[in-house]
Amino acid sequence: MARTLARGSKLVIATHNPGKLAEISEMLAPRGVAAVSAGELGLPEPEETAPDFVGNARLKALAAAAATGLPALADDSGFCVAALDGAPGVYSARWAGPSKDFAAAMRLVRERAGETEDARAWFACALCLGWPDAHTETFFGRVDGTWEWPARGDRGLGYDPMFVPAGGSLTYGEMPPEEKHASSHRARAFRQLLAACFG
Repeated sequence: MARTLARGSKLVIATHNPGKLAEISEMLAPRGVAAVSAGELGLPEPEETAPDFVGNARLKALAAAAATGLPALADDSGFCVAALDGAPGVYSARWAGPSKDFAAAMRLVRERAGETEDARAWFACALCLGWPDAHTETFFGRVDGTWEWPARGDRGLGYDPMFVPAGGSLTYGEMPPEEKHASSHRARAFRQLLAACFG
């Protein structure tokens, strides 16, 4: 049985990324939870040393929960390209460098993919809800599709302008936010989280 959060609970969102914070806060809004970000609280960003999304989400959630004494929700997500053996994957943010230059990161994907005909790609998201006693609940969402070049659209986050979900024609960078949020990797993980952990 999953541990649940009641309405009125205070929750730390373990992120320093304003875009990710806005997306997560929007999804949590109907649940009556007071959310505050790790960035607002001045918490340091823990080093992401796990080899996978689930491990990194757990690491970030537990660090924030231990530092604040509050439950904490962390997301670890990334863009994965089949022709690059799943890269950039957990290194998605690092490919963008300290200045978070995702235009450069998308060019790097294109360069490294070379002339491959394999355009398969996917976005993955692990969400971990952690408590100060080190209890965790973890959920995983994935959306498959293809990578496109040149990148298209100026909406969304990160690698969104170069990803077209299966069955679609628009990149995540071209889609209206509400359309993306209804079916994204983060939305799929969130639905599981909300069903299990929010009363």
